[in-house]
Amino acid sequence: MSAPKFTTLGCRLNAYETEAMKELSQAAGLENLVVVNTCAVTAEAVRKSRQEIRRLRRDNPEARIVVTGCAAQTEPETFAQMSEVDTVLGNTEKMQPETWHGMAANFIGETEKVQVDDIMSVTETAGHLIDGFGTRSRAYVQVQNGCDHRCTFCIIPYGRGNSRSVPAGVVVDQIKRLVDKGYNEVVLTGVDLTSWGADLPAQPKLGDLVMRILKLVPDLPRLRISSIDSIEVDENLMQAIATEPRLMPHLHLSLQHGDDMILKRMARRHLRDDAIRFCEEARRLRPDMTFGADIIAGFPTETEAHFENSLALVEDCHLTWLHVFPYSKREGTPAAKIPKQINGNTIKQRAARLRAAGDAQVQKHLATQIGKTHQVLMENPHMGRTEQFTEVKFSKPQSEGKIVSTHILGINDTHLTA
Repeated sequence: MSAPKFTTLGCRLNAYETEAMKELSQAAGLENLVVVNTCAVTAEAVRKSRQEIRRLRRDNPEARIVVTGCAAQTEPETFAQMSEVDTVLGNTEKMQPETWHGMAANFIGETEKVQVDDIMSVTETAGHLIDGFGTRSRAYVQVQNGCDHRCTFCIIPYGRGNSRSVPAGVVVDQIKRLVDKGYNEVVLTGVDLTSWGADLPAQPKLGDLVMRILKLVPDLPRLRISSIDSIEVDENLMQAIATEPRLMPHLHLSLQHGDDMILKRMARRHLRDDAIRFCEEARRLRPDMTFGADIIAGFPTETEAHFENSLALVEDCHLTWLHVFPYSKREGTPAAKIPKQINGNTIKQRAARLRAAGDAQVQKHLATQIGKTHQVLMENPHMGRTEQFTEVKFSKPQSEGKIVSTHILGINDTHLTA
């Protein structure tokens, strides 16, 4: 018999939940188990999940295969019909200790194959299960789950449910324990991070949480926030950007497009000028601020003129680290019903042009860093990241997990050298 094996596809939140499931399965005494934590963000992600399940069955012919995650939540029957799969768990069920104890008490076939309830009825997060996960250098802490918005291209709310927040006191206690364990950087994660607090008493904002963490955990050297919706950023978060050097000057923005008509068809809550104004203000408050962004290429009805506005946004917002998504039709979303879908080759070409624009911005950013001194958090003996998340490679080994003061010497491809 062997210890449970886990495969994670998709986002940081999935990775966080995989760590929690490892502990739950071990506490239940499960063996000879393979768990696949799936992603549903695109049709390609679901295809990769099925492909991975088939590979794992070939490699583990005697194991019990459990499929969970967002694709299992949104398409449980797709996975239940696969002969390789023994159990399908929803995103709520995978976080419940009784689910894993129930599996330990029963043989295959004696428990319901599909255990997926209505995710929209869930009102709590499972953020308390583990303090965080990560490498020896940084830890990721889940502070929020779910999303109350219904962007027309997105299936994720149907996989994650409505927005739920982890109370600030729980988050602060977790981060204190992580600092005591030696972590020098903590990253706050969630599905819709800027909606944190809306479901809590007094409805605090993300900026309130950030300020509270920095005040109550004075020994935490570095705090990062992951992907945010710029239109929902509150005054306290802007204040933290302006005044708190321990809040890292790198924000990943959920922008999705640079044209107002397409943004409206996506049911986004901002316009092009809102995004530009936010980036200008953030850089005014913190001149060393860098931005990443999610941008979709080839959304239905996107003309060349619409696309050019997205392309121009890369420079207009001084975006550096792009996540480019070729539009993927997701059944069950309003965008899938729009008659004017874009040709697949056109989508690929536009995505490639966006990535090229992002690559050019990276090179511009790297060129401005030569000769500067940075505090670099070491991810391994020869590589670390600056405050702006720029990769730095070292010729001499450094202590993993430590923050080292570094003089930047040059550029090698997409990273700095020191």
